[in-house]
Amino acid sequence: MVNVDKRKAVSDKSDKSKKNTKRPKKVSEYGKQLLEKQKVKGIYGMREKQFRKFFKEAVRQEGSPGDNLLSLLERRLDNVLYRLKLATTRTQSRQVIVHGHVLVNGRKVYSPSYLVSIGEEISLKPQVLEKKKFLEQVIDKRLNIGVKVPEWLELSKKDRKGCILRTPVRSDVQTPIEEHLIVELYSK
Repeated sequence: MVNVDKRKAVSDKSDKSKKNTKRPKKVSEYGKQLLEKQKVKGIYGMREKQFRKFFKEAVRQEGSPGDNLLSLLERRLDNVLYRLKLATTRTQSRQVIVHGHVLVNGRKVYSPSYLVSIGEEISLKPQVLEKKKFLEQVIDKRLNIGVKVPEWLELSKKDRKGCILRTPVRSDVQTPIEEHLIVELYSK
């Protein structure tokens, strides 16, 4: 009876080693497209319905749908706040916006998906600028790091506000994104 148990234990070990030596499955073209879309959604912190809405808007615009999509995503208020170094992450910038701490041209905006336009000024409420702990731990810490603000934005460190100079183009997006895969996925 003991011999049977030993053989079973040995065969279990060999089965486990066979499972570990299998090569990973090759990712299909659809799988690559889906992974790229999920990656971009994760970067910008979006859900599927909103992402699809942005894609439809990108297709309606003149030019390449992939470049238009990235331009729209970059122009979202939560991303602009992050790019202006007024928040440490996009998630934090979303929270700051939803809590009503951000002004666009002097008006409160509560929607992180608000699309900024050329010439609009993004700033923090005066009450937020009075909170020393927040300024030290979040804003000033990031402003003093050597992170550059993209060329399509202008930052006034002293006033802690920014301005949109132009719409972002594909070359402004430094993240490695293969937008053509997303376009192919939604074109099916």
